Amino acid sequence: MPKRILIVGGGYVGLYTALRLQRGLRQGEAEVTVINPENYMVYRPLLPEVASGTLEPRHAVVPLRAVLRRARFISGALTDLDTDRATATVQPMAGPALALPYDELVLALGATSKLLPVPGLAESGIGFNSLAEAAHLRDHVLRQLEIAAATTDEELRRCALTFVFVGGGYTGVEAIAELQDMAIDVLEGYPEVDRSEMRWILVEAMDRILGTVDADLAELATTELTARGIDIRTGTLLESAENRVLRLSDGTKLSSDTLVWVAGTRPQTIVGELGLPVDERGRLVVDDTMRVNGHANIWSAGDCAAVPDPEKGGTCPPTAQHAVRQAQQLGENLLLTLRGQAVKPFRYNSRGEFVTLGKNKAVGQVLGHKVNGSLAWTLRRAYYATQIPTWNRTVRVLGDWVVGMPFGHDVVNFGSREEPRGAFREAAGKK
Repeated sequence: MPKRILIVGGGYVGLYTALRLQRGLRQGEAEVTVINPENYMVYRPLLPEVASGTLEPRHAVVPLRAVLRRARFISGALTDLDTDRATATVQPMAGPALALPYDELVLALGATSKLLPVPGLAESGIGFNSLAEAAHLRDHVLRQLEIAAATTDEELRRCALTFVFVGGGYTGVEAIAELQDMAIDVLEGYPEVDRSEMRWILVEAMDRILGTVDADLAELATTELTARGIDIRTGTLLESAENRVLRLSDGTKLSSDTLVWVAGTRPQTIVGELGLPVDERGRLVVDDTMRVNGHANIWSAGDCAAVPDPEKGGTCPPTAQHAVRQAQQLGENLLLTLRGQAVKPFRYNSRGEFVTLGKNKAVGQVLGHKVNGSLAWTLRRAYYATQIPTWNRTVRVLGDWVVGMPFGHDVVNFGSREEPRGAFREAAGKK
């Protein structure tokens, strides 16, 4: 009887583990089932370019059903786990819950925004972890420019043209850089708005931005962003965000309609409810082969797991590079387990890193060499174009980039898609 492998999560770890199994499984050796709320995987390094409009949103995702032809896919969410009976309870999009037995279980649940108890944050902030958030921010920034262009109310203009990002890691730096670059590029179409009126503020609690990368690389990024007029506040916290008024720990008070919270992530809530061992940050405790401690048939990797890092000590950083390599090794270990062979520990040493800062702007480190400007930007694009799964997606992404290079950013605001039934209700005479 084929072994039953259940993979919960369709992000980096879920997708790449399933792809490794799909390539390596023999006929009738195992049945693979993948569970994920959405039927696609978001290629997160491309989210900043979705936000700036240089990449079509649907080209930054990988359709799970299309690439996992040899696996069963269920659109749903894990709600419970019975480790004694080796059964997972999954709630599909509609209908009754499903009880799915497994022989091997992979928990690839990823992470979500880590919110702090800041008054007003939950009501007025937005994250930058999903495709919907990235697309919304692009429309939101364009909408703020429209508001400023149409009003003579100075307070309203100031509020509309102040953009605050909290969190100076990879995500925060790339998000503010891409969106500011887009806003400046489209200002020609807004003669009523002067560039000097826009305020872009990056708030970071640590003493520098990009705390997980080389200090010299972070300094390059800081110099670039500051030269473009982005106000970087290090050693600063957001203390409150009530009634569109943001108060910072350095005493600054800002009136703003834009608060982007990118100050870290945490594992999904369900991770701590499964009865499995977790560390102080809520991540599943696994060994160097990515087995969950005390459970020989449960595996985990990525943002929801504390995977040991033998190269640098501690645990692996939550980067796409590490998640992909962890998944590939996890898939290999599952194949070895099915065949009664010894599994192998995860080992990986990063080849480099890039931080995009807008069109033709980036900083990076490749094999120990630092690069910046157009060269870093080109290398980053070339790397991610070749890494996104399937040639189909590679061609689409490259097509977007090639077609968009000679032209500026598009100023079309699709904000109405957030209320798709608005026009219909209006036609029906309903508010």
